[in-house]
Amino acid sequence: MKPEQWKICAIQMDIAIGEPDRNQMQVLNKIRAVMEQEDKPDVIVLPEMWKTGYALERIHELADEQGEQTIQMLSALAAQYQVNIVGGSVAVREQDRIYNRVYVLNRQGQIVKTYDKTHLFRLMDEHHYLTAGEALGQFTLDGVSCGVIICYDLRFPELTRTLALQGVEVLFVPAQWPHPRLHHWQTLLTARSIENQMYMVACNRVGSSMGADGKETSFFGSSVILDPWGEILAGAGEEEAFVQAHIQLSLVEEVRGRIPVFEDRRETLYDAVGPNTAVLPS
Repeated sequence: MKPEQWKICAIQMDIAIGEPDRNQMQVLNKIRAVMEQEDKPDVIVLPEMWKTGYALERIHELADEQGEQTIQMLSALAAQYQVNIVGGSVAVREQDRIYNRVYVLNRQGQIVKTYDKTHLFRLMDEHHYLTAGEALGQFTLDGVSCGVIICYDLRFPELTRTLALQGVEVLFVPAQWPHPRLHHWQTLLTARSIENQMYMVACNRVGSSMGADGKETSFFGSSVILDPWGEILAGAGEEEAFVQAHIQLSLVEEVRGRIPVFEDRRETLYDAVGPNTAVLPS
């Protein structure tokens, strides 16, 4: 049976690039600290690529083989504290391929979903190092229909709308979204929430890292939890933080009933456009 409410905690943290052991210990300690609170969360969310950062030039050696270490740690924590974990994402090596992958674990420590980032960010050369996923990130926790996308996926409204049409009520967005695109981050999250009438839980990193090109990239955090009206329930600035809020799960159905966006869609017009027919300037 679906609960009336959830408490969600997004762990906004710095990430030491290329240091998986250090980052794993940091996540372990932060989850323990979150679960020592009197008002414990029902769901914990981690940022994108929290284990290695974007050390892409070394990612084949740094990636978690079959995700074994990540699964072992997150599964043990989920079972110990009886908490759902949306495990951000980590680099996972399968034979000669590397995936940017989310593991979702339930309160028993069981994997209920794996999701591989489907849109690779070419401006950071992800397509040269990573393999894109081929499946949607829809899953169920505690009877709640949930979804997950990763960072750049946020720029593709079709992806979020498809998840919404599958009944998703809460969408999780692990990210490493950098300066100077704070306005894009805030605007796109709000738009995805309002147009799909769903909760958005976005967990971004903070700090900075040096790329292979010698350029430093800084990350603004600004993790946020939005309700189905696009209103901010909790948010953070550019420091490490636990971003926490109680969400009323019945609100999704109420909002969708008051403004019947999904009932008023005209799919025959949209389908007529067809795939990959956008007219772009030459």
